Amino acid sequence: MTSEVLSATKKTADIQSLRINGQRLWDSLMRLAEIGATPKGGVCRLTLTDLDRQGRDLVVSWAKEAGLSVEVDQIGNVFMRRAGRDNSLPPVVAGSHIDTQPTGGKFDGNFGVLSALEVIRTLNDYGIETEAPVEMVFWTNEEGSRFVPVMMGSGVFAGIFTLEQAYAATDPAGKTVKDELHKIGYAGPAVPGQHPIGAYFEAHIEQGPILEDQDISIGVVQAVLGIRWYDCTVTGMESHAGPTPMAMRQDALQVSTRIMQEVIAIAGQFAPHGRGTVGMVQVYPNSRNVVPGSVKFSIDFRNMTDADVDNMDAALKAFIAKVEQESGLSVKLEQVSHYPAAPFHPSCKDAVRRAAQQLGYSHMDIVSGAGHDAVYMSMLAPTGMIFIPCKDGISHNEIEYSSPEQVEKGGNVLLHAMLEKAQVVSRN
Repeated sequence: MTSEVLSATKKTADIQSLRINGQRLWDSLMRLAEIGATPKGGVCRLTLTDLDRQGRDLVVSWAKEAGLSVEVDQIGNVFMRRAGRDNSLPPVVAGSHIDTQPTGGKFDGNFGVLSALEVIRTLNDYGIETEAPVEMVFWTNEEGSRFVPVMMGSGVFAGIFTLEQAYAATDPAGKTVKDELHKIGYAGPAVPGQHPIGAYFEAHIEQGPILEDQDISIGVVQAVLGIRWYDCTVTGMESHAGPTPMAMRQDALQVSTRIMQEVIAIAGQFAPHGRGTVGMVQVYPNSRNVVPGSVKFSIDFRNMTDADVDNMDAALKAFIAKVEQESGLSVKLEQVSHYPAAPFHPSCKDAVRRAAQQLGYSHMDIVSGAGHDAVYMSMLAPTGMIFIPCKDGISHNEIEYSSPEQVEKGGNVLLHAMLEKAQVVSRN
């Protein structure tokens, strides 16, 4: 074996042995969680509030301590860069968000941002030089709990929403995104969408129960499910519950329940990733002794591909036509929202899977039923997501929890996936 081959082999072995500082990552998570801490152990740090400013300032200060340059765009997305050998290459980026729900937890979004910071700190610790720059980012208003639309910052960056639309959004008190961005000092000069991205990774708690149930450490996320939301209204006739014979009723609720059950059946027909939910029901006149004359309810369909969602939609409409004919009642189905499925890039999924294998962590393919900034990033650059388990699958809740061991494993997978994409040049 030549000296060059030996040197390359040693370099590969050295890189494979790299691990993040799990305690430092955990301490950073706990420190950020102090800003907006709630009595039940969670976090309330709504977007563009003074608490959000404090959280942003803390993360930016850590980035500057790590030697990163900072760029803020006009919607308040913050990019923090570690230079590579060839800075003309688009950077390998990782991140998420640091805004929370009103009763949020310590990990949703925050883990993705701080694990990206820990990757960079680890590169600094070991004197790793990468060919391409490596960046961390946090996006504005992912949660949508104060301003809509959700995933606003990444959506503006990807051209899904205009900057003007985002700026005009108001909270319940009538305050605008534009004014609040300026108030907290994060209305930057950079034009959203002009910042290059070579590849994007987002590490996240699963927000569901599958990994914990299967005792798996790492989820290799295949896609974010496509979503279609509807309002369905069934119109019958109110009548007295006593004198009206069963065969002569125009009972809107009974017809509605047939459709509701079919929603669940359709989701089952399009397994394993089909989802069907009826979450809101309004019955009129909602009286104990009146046959319901009108029912309005929500329908939520999700699946891994747009084709599957389309097929679920067709099955629902066919069933509704059948129900209308059999019952004689009018059924109105109105689609109120649609989010396309977001399949992730094979090269990024493979990088996550290889990292988990190399590290000896149990892993499985999984899908995300919730939206993430990675959805919009997947439209611009090769994108991948890493899931770690969360206790009982609970998220958007103050008791949301992932263990230090799980957090560390997710950070290590992110480290090696990013290094594969950014390409290690040298190690001091």
